Amino acid sequence: MKNIVLEQSGSLQTERTTVRRLPERAAYDRRTIEAIVDEALICHVGFIAEGRPVVIPTIHTRIGEALYFHGSVASRMLRTLQAGVDVCVSITLLDGLVLARSAFHHSMNYRSVVVFGRAEVVGDREEKLRVLAALVEHVCPGRSADARTPNETELRQTLVLRVPITEASAKIRTGGPKDDQADLSMPVWAGVLPIALVPGEPVPDNTAAVPEYLRGYGR
Repeated sequence: MKNIVLEQSGSLQTERTTVRRLPERAAYDRRTIEAIVDEALICHVGFIAEGRPVVIPTIHTRIGEALYFHGSVASRMLRTLQAGVDVCVSITLLDGLVLARSAFHHSMNYRSVVVFGRAEVVGDREEKLRVLAALVEHVCPGRSADARTPNETELRQTLVLRVPITEASAKIRTGGPKDDQADLSMPVWAGVLPIALVPGEPVPDNTAAVPEYLRGYGR
């Protein structure tokens, strides 16, 4: 089916990114989508390999209007994607458990993104190094200044792919439970249990001082 871009200024909405179920939760503006992409540590990459659907979790980073992945040149996912197959990338941030009075209306508060596209190989050496540094910074801001940069052997063993963010949507739920009117008087606790990613204390592997960027780490 031809992928028709809908007429909406500044929007990444297309026919296949249009949210059908609970469309009031959808967002198609680049700013919202990129904020969710940047906060998440892991994405899931879906594609077809040898006629079968595959979904692989991986680290990502965003530079400008593109999403990047990396891995071994032997990676089945990366080898498949560089052939130009369609890819679907999904990202989800869990913000809370929504506990309603009825089991039917239990839910979760979340922010999610879906990106459709095709991957391109990053072949330029300097761009590849910039992306690999950005991947380190995405996971732990400040770390790339401390860690050794990849050597030539490691660069040859690493494949970097780019997926332009031109077709995407976000879906977001916030707020409390939405119980039926008849259930509101039930003597059952209802509300939201917030969920957040909280770092623990760094566990050292040597005697070097713990860097400040780890002491203040947060997403």
